[in-house]
Amino acid sequence: MTLSPSAIALLGLVAWPLLLMFLIINQRGLFVLSGRVKVNAFAPDGSNTPSAFGQRLVRAHANSLENLPLQAAVLLYAMHAGQTAITDPLACVLLGARLFQSVMHLISTSVPFVWLRFAGLLVQMLVLAWWLLQLAGLV
Repeated sequence: MTLSPSAIALLGLVAWPLLLMFLIINQRGLFVLSGRVKVNAFAPDGSNTPSAFGQRLVRAHANSLENLPLQAAVLLYAMHAGQTAITDPLACVLLGARLFQSVMHLISTSVPFVWLRFAGLLVQMLVLAWWLLQLAGLV
């Protein structure tokens, strides 16, 4: 069975936050096992994580989940309606922009990287808007 680009993007958009969660579990597990942090001492937002990377990791994970409903809804609709001819051409662009945004967040929160993250987010929102316009028959 061959997956369409839309299906690949959908699965990738779900797999990415799952991978980030495994990284969070790994990092927090190491902190607990090393005695650096008590098992019940982690704030849900990552604000008290002992490393700056850990804080960025928690935020990148949350951001991936925040955008997933929009992305998944449009892709699922297109797949269900047999309209993947609309989403297939840019599906991997959407997934790539999501991965790019998260990786930029993981690397740094310096101004250039914040701009790069914004560029990744902007690409995702433009792709979604374009798809919605096309799926609604407005263009």
